[in-house]
Amino acid sequence: MKKVLLTTTAVALTAGWASAGDMSMSGSISLTYGNFGTGTVAATGPDDFTPEADLDIAATSTGGGITMTGTLEIDEDGAPDVGPITIGSGALTFTYDTNDLGALALAPAGGDGEDDNYGDYSVAFSAGGIGVTYTKDQETSDNNVSVSYSAGALTLSMDALDETNGTGQGTAAAVTGIKKTTIGATYVTGPYTISVSGDDQDDQDWDASVAMASGDTTITVAADETEMMSVGIAYTAGSMTIGARQEFNNPAGTDDETEFNLSYTEGALTFGAAYDSGQNGSYGDEAELVISAGYTDGDVSVTAKGTDQDEMQVAISFAF
Repeated sequence: MKKVLLTTTAVALTAGWASAGDMSMSGSISLTYGNFGTGTVAATGPDDFTPEADLDIAATSTGGGITMTGTLEIDEDGAPDVGPITIGSGALTFTYDTNDLGALALAPAGGDGEDDNYGDYSVAFSAGGIGVTYTKDQETSDNNVSVSYSAGALTLSMDALDETNGTGQGTAAAVTGIKKTTIGATYVTGPYTISVSGDDQDDQDWDASVAMASGDTTITVAADETEMMSVGIAYTAGSMTIGARQEFNNPAGTDDETEFNLSYTEGALTFGAAYDSGQNGSYGDEAELVISAGYTDGDVSVTAKGTDQDEMQVAISFAF
């Protein structure tokens, strides 16, 4: 009788666990040597070793008409954090991720020049070519409404942004944001993609571009409200991708901006180079010139990169 009871209890527990949904784990371990800055902030301290370990435990419940997903994030600091939580049913999806939804993002005052996200939750609807997403920050009530509609070759969009109360949100004190509505349209005809957009600010911003694809080559011509023009070209041939872009009449500086990038992959080896004259004085991955290389051996990856700011970084890692 005891054996029967124990067996029945075990089956009940197993069934309860199975109905809870699916669970998976993933993570990575890396060791990095070097020191890289970020945006407008130079690296501090001497070159040294930095170990990192990350473990994500993800769970999904799909047993009924409501789907729910969530992630527990653990890193080398030993401070567990909750990743994004999503709840979906039919065409509706609710997402909660504290101060990490990018529809609301402000540049920190005196920071690294990179925007800090501070949106907390969003509600999204998608059906019949219509997409609507509402994102809000709990502390300030700043919000963003994004609406899109696609019909054949035409796509229309509207984005209403209000981040006027966002000072102090995110990971650092941030400059006050703006309030604006931007309307855009994209039309594809044959090899051409035509895009235009404009907002309702007193000092109105607008952008217009035409891209033409021909085989492995794409050429893009663009202009904006500052009367700045640009011409870009992208070309792919086998393992190599090359891109270049030139700005004319750039009002932000005395020199018109020049960009080029190159990437090459051959088996386990990768190589990349990127130059952007508009990033003069920046650091890390946003530096004016960044050279990188990588090699993969089984599960282990080795990467190296350097910049024109005498920065270097070498990392070896594996993911599981």
